[in-house]
Amino acid sequence: MRTAFPRAPAWRRLGCALTMALGVALLLSSEWTPGPSPLLLRTVLLGLVGVWVFGLFERWPRRLPRWLSRWVLQVVGVGVAMPTTTVTVYLLSTRTGAPAFWLDPGRMDGWMMLTFLSILLAPWMALGALLRQKEAFARHQALAFELERSKLERQALDARLHLLQAQVAPHFLFNTLANVQALVDAGSPRAAIVLRSLIAYLRAAVPLLHEPTTTLGREVQLVEAYLALMHMRMPDRLRFELHVDESAVRLRCPPATLLTLVENAVRHGIDPSEEGGSITIEVQRRGERCLIRVSDSGVGLRQTGQGLGTGLATLREGLQLLFGDDASLRVRALEPRGVRAELELPAREEAR
Repeated sequence: MRTAFPRAPAWRRLGCALTMALGVALLLSSEWTPGPSPLLLRTVLLGLVGVWVFGLFERWPRRLPRWLSRWVLQVVGVGVAMPTTTVTVYLLSTRTGAPAFWLDPGRMDGWMMLTFLSILLAPWMALGALLRQKEAFARHQALAFELERSKLERQALDARLHLLQAQVAPHFLFNTLANVQALVDAGSPRAAIVLRSLIAYLRAAVPLLHEPTTTLGREVQLVEAYLALMHMRMPDRLRFELHVDESAVRLRCPPATLLTLVENAVRHGIDPSEEGGSITIEVQRRGERCLIRVSDSGVGLRQTGQGLGTGLATLREGLQLLFGDDASLRVRALEPRGVRAELELPAREEAR
């Protein structure tokens, strides 16, 4: 079965046929003795027949032999329909008792001119229509392929984001549970309090970690709960401050963005330090950009070497997936000690 190209609108085909009919009538008007009206009527009729035959063979027969292409059938059909139509018109327009048109030199000349031009022009018009349909079909296919590719890319992006989130959630959970286990092993009376705080935190945090994107406002809430939990574990060694612009709370970011930076500061900066330290969190909106700083006064990069864990690498990948090259993450040492992580990303608000 040969598949035809998508059909063009009927009004467009009729418009082209009538325009060509008018052009042929104007071309032959100087040589046509019966007058312009019979000539225009004949050319319009030829145009309508050509459109009808072209559309007929576009749909019928539904199945063709393997050796016959549908476009060939359409072009040949239109070419054969032209002389057939002119012969039929001249036969029907011959008055009763009058000689046949091929015996009348004047009418025969008119028939030959009309037939010759219709055979010359109609198949080429059919070929032109087929080429336009083919081009439209190619554009439609290209657009469909592009939409499908975008859909697949979006699905791959969502799948990758969910994979990254699956890496972040256990990373935080196992670290926190290890801290609780240490309190339990030490027989600390604070273990039950910390465990209850952890349960309350997880009830709020886990649903957010499985969203494709979140906002800085929700991230700040997570960080406050996390730092309160960590402060219970080391009340004399951890201090923290949060400075957040109200205009930044609706900005989009990957899940666990701020939490990763803060957890990294606690685990690699404050925890290894005997005297502890402080963590300062700043979230500022600057026009079309957003700047996030997480600074700690812990042991610093020099003592931890390259062991900053997988959190920052995972965060960088999540930023790349969501913002491409429009986001940057920098980590540098502070003097006399400590680390500052600076994250700059586009200020894109979450859709309401």
